[in-house]
Amino acid sequence: MNSEVIRNFCVIAHIDHGKSTLADRFLEITGAVDRRKFCDQMLDSMELERERGITIKAKAVRLNFPYEGKSYILNLIDTPGHVDFTYEVAKSLKACEGAILLIDASQGVEAQTVANFYLALENNLKIIPAINKIDLPNADTERTLGQLSDIFGFKRSEVSLVSAKEGVGVEDMLKRVTREIPAPQGAIEKPLKAVLFDSTFDPYKGVILFLRVFDGKITVGDTILFMHQNKTYRVEEAGIFLPHIQKTDTLFCGEVGYICCNIKNPEEVDMGDTITSPSQPTLTPFEGYKKIPPMVFCGIFPSSPKDYPPLRGAIEKLRLSDPSFIYEPDHLGSYGYGFRCGFLGLLHMEIVQERLQREYGLDLVLTSPNVMYQVKKKDGELMHIESPHQLPDPTAIEQVYEPYVAASIVTPLDGMEPICDIAKSRRGQFKKTDYLGKDRLSVIFELPLAEIVVDFYDKLKSLTKGYASLDYEFIGYRPTEIVKVDILFNHKKAEAFSLLVHKEKAEPKARAVATKLKSLIPRQMFEVVIQASIGSRIIASERVPPLRKNVTAKCYGGDITRKRKLWEKQKKGKKKMKQLGNIIVPQEAFLEVLKM
Repeated sequence: MNSEVIRNFCVIAHIDHGKSTLADRFLEITGAVDRRKFCDQMLDSMELERERGITIKAKAVRLNFPYEGKSYILNLIDTPGHVDFTYEVAKSLKACEGAILLIDASQGVEAQTVANFYLALENNLKIIPAINKIDLPNADTERTLGQLSDIFGFKRSEVSLVSAKEGVGVEDMLKRVTREIPAPQGAIEKPLKAVLFDSTFDPYKGVILFLRVFDGKITVGDTILFMHQNKTYRVEEAGIFLPHIQKTDTLFCGEVGYICCNIKNPEEVDMGDTITSPSQPTLTPFEGYKKIPPMVFCGIFPSSPKDYPPLRGAIEKLRLSDPSFIYEPDHLGSYGYGFRCGFLGLLHMEIVQERLQREYGLDLVLTSPNVMYQVKKKDGELMHIESPHQLPDPTAIEQVYEPYVAASIVTPLDGMEPICDIAKSRRGQFKKTDYLGKDRLSVIFELPLAEIVVDFYDKLKSLTKGYASLDYEFIGYRPTEIVKVDILFNHKKAEAFSLLVHKEKAEPKARAVATKLKSLIPRQMFEVVIQASIGSRIIASERVPPLRKNVTAKCYGGDITRKRKLWEKQKKGKKKMKQLGNIIVPQEAFLEVLKM
């Protein structure tokens, strides 16, 4: 195959700027999908993606586009836009030579637009800027053109104007891709060199590997070597995405496709690995992907102990398609065996939980989310703490360190004051302001990660009528004062509700959790006392009254002592029940406390 006609590119943008809609128009124009089978967000094949209207997994598809007497092969990779899925974008860029940077005409340049631009620049990609949604009544194309010029230095003549929904200017975009994005530079006579950029699991074929071939070729029946893992496999099947899978005998240099090697264990695959020939290996393997450390941790436990083996299998398979999600076995008192899991953010955590429940039919219990703290003990040992029950005794701790991030918030001018107020209330330190055109600015704060993982983004959106956007990067650990807040039900600790909180915010947080639990726990046959404590000191308390049967209903007339005897007997029964009874805590209580 002639690599001169191949173009590998991706679409990058802030969340909801129209990447998947643009990909739909590309599929329509090139006739990649039969019109009868076509549907909106064609590449968002996951049910969860369609429901939420977001892209979670990057998708690859091959398009055939005739232009100036040649038939070009365009390999498009559609990427997510949310900050929690940056890893998916970083993986996709490794397989491309160019990127379309898409900006919403009504929203303008936002935080992830800037982050993705620099990500593409680091990978030496040819960037084609495009302004989308020019058909909207509130589209401000002139302002957005000004921002692209001021922030990134693009000339106005370099920017394409498109409406992905209406199909305006989309065919011209494809022509620009064929003209401006360079052809792959590999040579077929060189030793095989391919990068593994994604994978999925099939119960019949095992692990399906998505790869981009840089040099040489892969043919069915070849033996290949995974250089990082130092393992060899035989290629059983190869193919391309149209977007349905189509088998081929050979993948040539410059092509994007998949192979199956009968790998049954997902643990054997390392994302970003270099694939080569064992008899004639390449001399310059890829470094592999830069690992992004997880930001948020929580425990995932099966609601029934018999579901532990299915949960372990489901987590292993999910980890295969999402390497930014990490896990390790864990054990927690009354919840038995489960897993301690790490995520890039709270949305990432929600998506993983929903995928486990939907795709694998599991009933789960999640503990409160925490960030990873570092604890320096008095004996000099440095510990990494991911959950409250790992925190050592306060008398053994010399210093606790918490993770900090540099948060870049892009906002209209009138949103500056409320954003500064909320950032300062979350222990944020103001660093600098940059003007993005005449009416937008980027404010940079250094904030503790624990203060922003839960509801910070939602609050930003509501304070700025939906116009603010957030991007953050980890900048290191700093000293802090952290305490462990325990939640007790009838004087018994419920480890799943334990929290690690900054000392200043411990009491209000504890009161809020106790009040919330009071409203969520149903009344039982005995009294439920909900308490929050730091060590042995109770800092908040609530009571769920018992359900009471009217034992004196049939007690007519006579002395009051008859009634008192019955009430006393009932009281003793309730007391005994309180000692022995199991408190029923509904799943919603766990989820609601998570959201707090």
